[in-house]
Amino acid sequence: MKKSATTQATAQTESPSRLIDARIRELDDWRGRMLARVRALIKEADPDVVEEWKWRGVPVWSHDGIICTGETYKAVVKLTFAKGASLADPSGLFNSSLEGNTRRAIDIAEGVEFDAEAFKALVRAAVALNGSPRR
Repeated sequence: MKKSATTQATAQTESPSRLIDARIRELDDWRGRMLARVRALIKEADPDVVEEWKWRGVPVWSHDGIICTGETYKAVVKLTFAKGASLADPSGLFNSSLEGNTRRAIDIAEGVEFDAEAFKALVRAAVALNGSPRR
């Protein structure tokens, strides 16, 4: 199986932000545009967010712990919130991985409307949860 340019690069030779840039360019379709959009929303919600590149090619956004990951599949862009089960989701954005005790995800398909303000609120809530005292 041929590896993409972004999975061949390592965090030791490329910054995570550059690897995410490369992934967005490499997708060159609605998934790349959506990944770029959610990345911008995450940065708007938390200007201090840290971008990481983990698990051989998964964009990760962190602040005192993982906020969410951004995976791309043929049919969806999946945003998995590491502690999503502990977050209030009054807008009902979480629509995937609902059965677990910890994570929750948002699957965004092509052409689906996406509530940017509700998403930024989830990001801010995840940051606050990561910064809360551990029990």
